[in-house]
Amino acid sequence: MPIFDIQISPDEPVYVISVVSKLVDLPVWTLRELDKAGVVRPKRIGKKSRLYCLKDVKRLEYVHYLMQEKRVNIHGIKIILNIGEEE
Repeated sequence: MPIFDIQISPDEPVYVISVVSKLVDLPVWTLRELDKAGVVRPKRIGKKSRLYCLKDVKRLEYVHYLMQEKRVNIHGIKIILNIGEEE
């Protein structure tokens, strides 16, 4: 059986919201709220569909950690992420 080594750019939007929800263990409604708050900016396909890239998924893993382990709300997460990007 052949093995395919597929290389996907970390910036390529390929993950639908339901898959991302499972990967990062956050409900779909939370992902929508994070999008609305500007914590992540998935690419829009049409009016409703969101596609996330690997960088978004990694960012959401950190967001999940902050929400679950450190009990930070969305506003606090935005501040933390903005500070991290300024450095």
